[in-house]
Amino acid sequence: MSERTIKVLEINLSEEKIEVHHRKDLNYLLGGIGVASKLFAESVNPQLDPLAPEQPVVLANGPLSTIFPVVTKVVAVFRSPLTGEWGESYAGMRLALAMRLAGFQAIVIHGRAHAPTYLSIGPRGVKFKNASALWGLNVGETGSILRRLEPNRGHRSTIRIGPAGEKCVSFASVNVDTYRHFGRLGLGAVFGAKNLKAIVIHGDKDEPIPDSKAYNKVYRDIYQRVVKTDIMDKYHGVGTAININALNNLGGLPTKNLQSGTFEQAGNISGESFAEQSLIRKMACSGCPVGCIHIAMRRREFGPGYEYESKAISYDHELIFALGSFIGMTSQEKVLDLIDLVEELGMDAITAGVALGWVTEAYQSGIVDEATLGTKVDFDNAEGYIEVLKNIVYPPNSFYATLARGTAAAAEKYGGKDYALTLAKTEMPGYHTGHANVLGLTVGARHSHLDNAGYSVDQKHREQRDLEKMVDDLITEEKWRNVLNSLCICLFARGIYDPETVVSALGSIGINTTAEELNALGEEIFKTKHEIRIKLGYNLDRLTFPKRFFDTPSLTGRLSSENIKRMLEIYKSRL
Repeated sequence: MSERTIKVLEINLSEEKIEVHHRKDLNYLLGGIGVASKLFAESVNPQLDPLAPEQPVVLANGPLSTIFPVVTKVVAVFRSPLTGEWGESYAGMRLALAMRLAGFQAIVIHGRAHAPTYLSIGPRGVKFKNASALWGLNVGETGSILRRLEPNRGHRSTIRIGPAGEKCVSFASVNVDTYRHFGRLGLGAVFGAKNLKAIVIHGDKDEPIPDSKAYNKVYRDIYQRVVKTDIMDKYHGVGTAININALNNLGGLPTKNLQSGTFEQAGNISGESFAEQSLIRKMACSGCPVGCIHIAMRRREFGPGYEYESKAISYDHELIFALGSFIGMTSQEKVLDLIDLVEELGMDAITAGVALGWVTEAYQSGIVDEATLGTKVDFDNAEGYIEVLKNIVYPPNSFYATLARGTAAAAEKYGGKDYALTLAKTEMPGYHTGHANVLGLTVGARHSHLDNAGYSVDQKHREQRDLEKMVDDLITEEKWRNVLNSLCICLFARGIYDPETVVSALGSIGINTTAEELNALGEEIFKTKHEIRIKLGYNLDRLTFPKRFFDTPSLTGRLSSENIKRMLEIYKSRL
């Protein structure tokens, strides 16, 4: 690979100091998760709590970020307060562009501010600003004020936490430019523990392309495939919410705490239904011509005398699953009200929804009573769930303090493990497709369907279940996604950015590599992550699988615990 320098901004919140490092040794890692993994490994302390001031947060973009279509993401790496191990999350909107035009490929944050603080980061330095007046405000209020405090700063991105992050709820999220998030695994709690309310990044630096002719040729080819083929069509049209009806029809839509794979009211909350009744606009991240972000309008009465407010709320498949089918919501209004509350409090929607599913069955089975909950709960009861969500952030008792640590922690203390839908302490996403999905979520670096596409492997092997081939497909996919995530390519475009296209795109901006080198990079990152995870407490020999996964038939039929155990052994043999 050609010589480059990775410019790393290091921020010490405790001392209000910064350093800028020019790291040529990180060049071969490209950027994104490759660089972030290395920087995280250099400073994480396995002996300290995930919320200890010394623990780092690493943000990184990639060399193709926003200068090629659909290369829109920034990766965050941290020690997860939800699982205690590897934390990895991605977000789009304007953050990658702002970092690039501020001149930084990576930002490392450690320490703890003495008072609530927000950071203003630009090409000419970092300012540590008092955020005491912002502490306690919800996500929307915080963003609105910061946009006034930091006006017209070039290409600006504003990321912030809500009350859930301030209270160190283990599944608190970080909101990115209103409609995207570092959602899973609790980065918001890490921000809160550091007294870090928000970061505003702005940039105006020019970055010339060395060979504009070569760049333009590759750019045009990729752009044409993005906008003039059917590869990206569904993401712009109905969006990922198109999966609600598709999975429901196939029996793979987790419903009522996975008591079923089908939902009789799926049509009411499907992507098509949202598009017809509630959709008001579509948005795109910087550098993306697709526009996959779907915004609904929720109109509701807040007082007598025809007093109404209208709220624009983003939705997608995972939100509709977690705060819809999984807890039996039968109307778009109820789903949007729950999404809105989760967004403003600053929580991960998937974890929140799965936690509500467990609470519902725990209540029904007598594990927890109305006096403890402070409300009645039942599937399709939005009012009860709203009270539970508020109590997670502002816990009135020890039950809610435990639930704020996640579903696995609550089930460990109070019972109901059989129907606590977590794998490796991480709440399930919106797919119940089969063996590869369950194993992939359990062994993937961040326990996400985006690690290794187990849901797709299940469907690929639906007719002939070859357990060894399924495991190998999971590993191969995760390694290649490490490459794409080093470039911070939106994984919706994974069908466009094949190895040949990636090599061409990199070559057109002066980074010469080969498909073989890319595959070797994916392998190295895979091993690096696994080694760090083991040091942080991840143990393949202690994994358990809740009984509900095997009781409820999946898209590919009923799961066998013996098959899962066999696949796990195959996976271990490949490491």
